[in-house]
Amino acid sequence: MLVIACYDINTETRAGRRRLRRVAKVCEGVGQRVQKSVFEFQIDRMQLEALEQRLLSEIELDEDNLRLYRLPDSRGAEVREHGTFRATDFEGPLVL
Repeated sequence: MLVIACYDINTETRAGRRRLRRVAKVCEGVGQRVQKSVFEFQIDRMQLEALEQRLLSEIELDEDNLRLYRLPDSRGAEVREHGTFRATDFEGPLVL
């Protein structure tokens, strides 16, 4: 399934700036960045649960915001892209 993660981390403090870097690092390890605080993931339900738990362990619920959008393949999710960025085709051949 396609999962979109969006986050807004309070960076007014040094601790907040560290949280921002840690959250981005967690996301970069699993998916691809499509905007500064927006990532796409092609993962299954178990991977989603693990990702959510890792992200929740990094943020402060009273200061930060995390949103996860799950777009199941069965509903024919459509992503329209505009501009210079092109997402990785997770279903296509892997070329190194």
